Amino acid sequence: MARPLLTVILAAGKGTRMRSAMPKVLHRIAGRSMLGHVLTVAQEVGGDSLVVVVGPGMDAVREEALAAAPGAGVFVQETQLGTAHAVLAARSAIAAHRGDLLVLFADTPLVTVETLKALLSELERGASIAVLGFEARDPGAYGRLITAEDGTLTAIREAKDATDAERAVRLCNSGVMAFRVDDPLSLLDAIGNGNAKGEYYLTDAVELTRKRGGRAAAVVCDEDEVLGVNARRDLAAAEAIWQRRARNKLMDDGVTMIAPETVWLSFDTVVGRDVTIEPNVYFGIGVSVDEGAEIKANSYFEGSRIGAGARVGPFSRLRPGAVLGRDVHVGNFVELKNVALADGAKANHLSYLGDGTVGAKANIGAGTIFCNYDGFFKHKTDIGEGVFVGSNSSLVAPLKIGAGAYIGSGSVITKDVAANALALSRTAQDERPGWAEKFRSMMTRRKAAASK
Repeated sequence: MARPLLTVILAAGKGTRMRSAMPKVLHRIAGRSMLGHVLTVAQEVGGDSLVVVVGPGMDAVREEALAAAPGAGVFVQETQLGTAHAVLAARSAIAAHRGDLLVLFADTPLVTVETLKALLSELERGASIAVLGFEARDPGAYGRLITAEDGTLTAIREAKDATDAERAVRLCNSGVMAFRVDDPLSLLDAIGNGNAKGEYYLTDAVELTRKRGGRAAAVVCDEDEVLGVNARRDLAAAEAIWQRRARNKLMDDGVTMIAPETVWLSFDTVVGRDVTIEPNVYFGIGVSVDEGAEIKANSYFEGSRIGAGARVGPFSRLRPGAVLGRDVHVGNFVELKNVALADGAKANHLSYLGDGTVGAKANIGAGTIFCNYDGFFKHKTDIGEGVFVGSNSSLVAPLKIGAGAYIGSGSVITKDVAANALALSRTAQDERPGWAEKFRSMMTRRKAAASK
């Protein structure tokens, strides 16, 4: 039976290299904060308790933590004196816990559930401490994992405190650690600060545990998975890694992407099988696409649902509240906002439909506008089943058009239209025979006179 698990997420760093007024861990990847990503993984791993350590004055970080994990405890590290000192900011939670301890970092947002489970499994195999490491392409300033011939982890050496031989080691420390010790507070309190930076390093717990008779183990993951985000370039790199993973997952699940590197997804994007996505498509937060839909190039979606077999784009924009039924067609330069199109409805060209409903198999002609805003309030347009709206029509809300009605091209419709009626709103056409020829002759003479 698995032991109870307490997860401590360290989120106290200010991230001055981000050059931002916003705390580092609130910067977003795929529409979710880095802290949100780590909290989500921590909850998926499972555990009985979750705490977040923040810096002083980080009210926004506290709010984000509680929004993503309402049951989490939040503790403040008043001064930043190293990772062990940060963990001890949650002293009361650790003291009340009887079980395993997992330490994560809010600026390391790409670690996976599978990797953390592998880390915790080392505790089940008898390790007192398990450390997540990676083979670095450029070890540089990373702490090194020092191992014995049998692979046992003997120490973690910070780069500034390492010997030349230790700096040659390529197995590096990610910072992520799991503990199974009888008295974690005793272990953490025993960590000193006699190092080059004068800080209390959580990594010193490895040697201390070994001196107390415990065993330490290292679990190796891909370097990309433990990328730490400290600057905007790191944030962009993390975004690229996340997107690549998400695209591959969708393609593995039966989605076709013609140029996957040009498709951008959000953390909650849902795409069904046999969907085809053409190049240069952006999925914002809150978008789902049902199976068999076709998403054509250069389209932008947020807060919307696309039904099975629908065809959207190219150059379509779906804003929050757009809901497309089965086999709906939305074409080039059509923008939808807070509007539902029922099965088989079409709006193929150059239209704005905002705040309303469009009935099944209705056809919206090119250049149609739902005039939904009067300068103070939004109003709704309801179009019935099978309605035909002619091109270049302005439908002034609030408005209801009955099933089967026709709206003549070029009309401005301001009153409700009965079912199966024809509604027109045009001035009488005035034709003057020979006018154009006389006009050209007159203007030619004027131009000639002006040039003298």
